[in-house]
Amino acid sequence: MKLHLNCRDATQLVLQALDRRLPWHARLALRAHLLICKACPTFVRQTQLMQQATGRWRAYADSGELPPG
Repeated sequence: MKLHLNCRDATQLVLQALDRRLPWHARLALRAHLLICKACPTFVRQTQLMQQATGRWRAYADSGELPPG
């Protein structure tokens, strides 16, 4: 794993981190990239928002109620 990531590599790691814990060197490289990149932190926030929305949808589905709207 290279220490300096490009945005494509960083977004792949962000998506992989949704499914599993990344190795320490990948987490370190991702953090370093997020410190210097302007776009990728936005991608991380959008991914987190989608995860939260999906979790809320699942909670509604499991409860048998329809979501508001």
